[in-house]
Amino acid sequence: MSDLFGENTNISVKNCNLHYGDFQALKNVNMEILEKEVTALIGPSGCGKSTFVKMFNRMNDLIENCKITGEIKIGDTDIYSKSINITELRKNIGMVFQKPNPFPMSIYDNIAYAPRTFGIKKKGQLDEIVEKSLRQASIWDEVKDRLRKDALGISGGQQQRICIARALAANPKVLLMDEPTSSLDPISTGKIEELINEIKNDFTIIIVTHNMQQATRISDKTAFFLMGEIIEYGRTENIFSNPTDKRTENYITGRFG
Repeated sequence: MSDLFGENTNISVKNCNLHYGDFQALKNVNMEILEKEVTALIGPSGCGKSTFVKMFNRMNDLIENCKITGEIKIGDTDIYSKSINITELRKNIGMVFQKPNPFPMSIYDNIAYAPRTFGIKKKGQLDEIVEKSLRQASIWDEVKDRLRKDALGISGGQQQRICIARALAANPKVLLMDEPTSSLDPISTGKIEELINEIKNDFTIIIVTHNMQQATRISDKTAFFLMGEIIEYGRTENIFSNPTDKRTENYITGRFG
């Protein structure tokens, strides 16, 4: 594991703006995210939550006419500096998407994919990483006898935990989750939430969620986004029990959004 970020993985976002062509999707965003905490991003659809999350692994780089200003640092590293190795950055920042997206290959090969890409070839070493990652994702016992079977042949909830295990196999410092339970049933959702609570001491986790109960169950801090701006950011219990901005209160009590 390279030490891309220095001693810590605290995240600092300063005066960040993001434009898609003429449209400004994020407006002067400032945020400090502490390492090994779960930070939930809430807000109505189209308010900039997913765009914000994708700034950390520079997925917005892939979009034409996307312009970003401001500074984002993880630890000591300015992740938008010209000298940054983007492959290395993405190795350190795992991503789990809204819909489970396992590769059309065996469960084993899904998990071994990243370590192989980073040059690990020995079977013993790969076996170890695969088992550790599946255990971290709380799915080892369910799949240990079918590692060579197609990952697409298991349930949606299991597929999502395979995707989390696949992200963890790269040994990231930060885990981004973009509505990871929105396409899952309540039981699978509960398992993913339990999993987040289990792994939060090892990773810095940023999760986009539309489910406000979920934010209260799993996050240490919550940021409320509205039309590309952060309206309010603080400890989750304070945001939900005693918001300081009327717009936050209106959103969490269901008056709009």
